Amino acid sequence: MNLLNKTLATLLLAFAVVGSVQANERININTADVATLDRVMDGIGPAKAAAIVEHRRVHGPFRTVDQLVNVKGVGPATLELNRARIMVGGAPAPAAVRTAANAPRPAAPAPRVH
Repeated sequence: MNLLNKTLATLLLAFAVVGSVQANERININTADVATLDRVMDGIGPAKAAAIVEHRRVHGPFRTVDQLVNVKGVGPATLELNRARIMVGGAPAPAAVRTAANAPRPAAPAPRVH
């Protein structure tokens, strides 16, 4: 029974450490992907995380944390639950825009054989 108690205590400690690391993790809602939003934010599952990313894609980066409530399915309670975890500092990396300068070049024709 002593081994069982030690094993159980070790497992509980491991879960407590993982939970505290997750709770202390801060994320930028302007750069976080769906998996990160889902993992770090309480009350945010894959569908709401995808909605946050889509809102950001359509409307541009969030200027304030409070704008998160503009995402369908994210209300004031969810915002307050996560306020300490989220930030908006920095802008997302700009999407690559295809221009003539960075467009793929056509392959050179094969040499003619006589």
